[in-house]
Amino acid sequence: MEPKIQELLDKQAIEEVILRYGRTQDWLDDAGQESCFWPDADIDYGFFKGNGADFVKTVMAHEREVPRRWHLCTSVMIKVNGLKAKAECYGIAVGGRNVDGKVHSNMYGGRYLDELEKRLGEWRISKRTYVLDWSHQFPDAIANTAGADFPLHVLDISDGGHPLYRRL
Repeated sequence: MEPKIQELLDKQAIEEVILRYGRTQDWLDDAGQESCFWPDADIDYGFFKGNGADFVKTVMAHEREVPRRWHLCTSVMIKVNGLKAKAECYGIAVGGRNVDGKVHSNMYGGRYLDELEKRLGEWRISKRTYVLDWSHQFPDAIANTAGADFPLHVLDISDGGHPLYRRL
């Protein structure tokens, strides 16, 4: 029974790494993003091919170009083999861009093909390939939905350290 319990604990830790990846990008938490990848990880997103440390610098600079972003990782599948694991999940990401004074949103759907390693008791991504399956651009609708008659909280996360961010 004990090896099965360890496998479940490892799968839970791996899933948290995958979910933390999107959350720390959304809140511009550089240290949290770094904790998802081994610095020597092999990363290939197409627009970026290199190591984990350089990827975090590149992607976080890119994420800071928009006032808000949203990442969702779902249907996570994990296969643990000792101190190594393979994982795959679907990802949907949305971010706004200012084009000629108007905000336009881009939505991307793709897959994260990951390999992870447990070093000194900690799981992190050691290899990631991102595959884009589809994308869509549309006008930003927040201005039309968050009016005075139906007020909603709309975040502008242009830099890390937002007061609503909680380290989990």
